[in-house]
Amino acid sequence: MNTKEKNFVSAVVYLHNDGTRAAEFCAAVAARLAEHFAQYELVAVDDACTDDTVEALRAWGREQDAPLTILHMSLHHGLENAMNAGLDAAIGDYVYEFDSTVLCWPQELIFAAYRKALEGNDIVSVCPSATRSGSELFYRIFNANSHSPYRLRTDAFRLVTRRAINRVHASSAHLPYRKAAYAASGLKMADLEFAGRLTEKPAGRFSLAIDSLALYTDAGFKASMGITLCMLALALAELLYTLVIFFTGHPVAGWTTTMFVITVGFAGLFAVLSIAVKYLSLLVDLTFKQQKYLVESIEKIQK
Repeated sequence: MNTKEKNFVSAVVYLHNDGTRAAEFCAAVAARLAEHFAQYELVAVDDACTDDTVEALRAWGREQDAPLTILHMSLHHGLENAMNAGLDAAIGDYVYEFDSTVLCWPQELIFAAYRKALEGNDIVSVCPSATRSGSELFYRIFNANSHSPYRLRTDAFRLVTRRAINRVHASSAHLPYRKAAYAASGLKMADLEFAGRLTEKPAGRFSLAIDSLALYTDAGFKASMGITLCMLALALAELLYTLVIFFTGHPVAGWTTTMFVITVGFAGLFAVLSIAVKYLSLLVDLTFKQQKYLVESIEKIQK
């Protein structure tokens, strides 16, 4: 008797110059999905690979039964935008998001994440027990200033339901940071933890971290208000100092002090302006640049 799960699942895999590791990773994922699911698909996002990643994946795809879709991006878009394209192409009721092809986690967690989702969780993150200090600091700041009841942390991959994908896309046509958008969706989230840490550090995460703090938390507002209040206190102190000098009749000899106050004041002003400019930049991107990726072609490979 066939006891495989009847829900259709998709696995979206991000690829950028992964070489033969891409085919090995997809083979491992496909084997696990074939073991537990009656219907599934693989969606590989070719983010402008310049090595033999696509050729190796094509060769593997011709020899196996699972539907394989290779999404060729017109140019290098980066992880988040490329994965947004992959999510748009996926048709599964449940979608696995694999941001990396490094298998540093137990493969049985693939189906364990699905079982966790069946308990009523729309987003299931598979997370390492150890986290880099830089990532830990970012998540500490993010969680302290976020309105979500769920705490974000470093994850190896995640499983999301179609409802979660529809919910976050209804709130915004573009997802600059999928993980934060899921946390802000109001849907139930859960974590599965494995012993170890991620062995590969994605590039370009600092800019993404700044964008995420500005979009999904109050960190930018609190920082700008803190700077503004400090500048106000400094200005009041300078005013008080001026009044004391005026009423006591002593000559003003603190030229250095005055210049220091002016310099710090201008520094604070520019700091606030830089935060405002960052918000304006994000608003322009979200309002006028709805199409964040360009798909060159879609290639379907079957045995």
